[in-house]
Amino acid sequence: MTPDPADVDEAVFDVVERIPPGRVSTYGAVGALIGIGPRRVARALSSGGGAVPWYRVVRADGSAAEPVRVRQLELLAAEGVPMRDGRVVLSAVRWPD
Repeated sequence: MTPDPADVDEAVFDVVERIPPGRVSTYGAVGALIGIGPRRVARALSSGGGAVPWYRVVRADGSAAEPVRVRQLELLAAEGVPMRDGRVVLSAVRWPD
């Protein structure tokens, strides 16, 4: 049975809310915790993730999604997330460990 899309979105939001300040996860890592693909995670966050710390989820290479890149990097910098060449240093702040 296919899960309700709203339930999948809620599962994504629940995981993203658990990412501590100053830590970052990837779309793929969030998806693996729920059993969905990274694109589905991105879709949930882009369509309704404004109430959760969406900016703590980045691409597997540590880069930010282009439409929100500037704002996302500002928010992460404010939390002290280390960056190099415009990418998060995932080895230092990846969640979950």
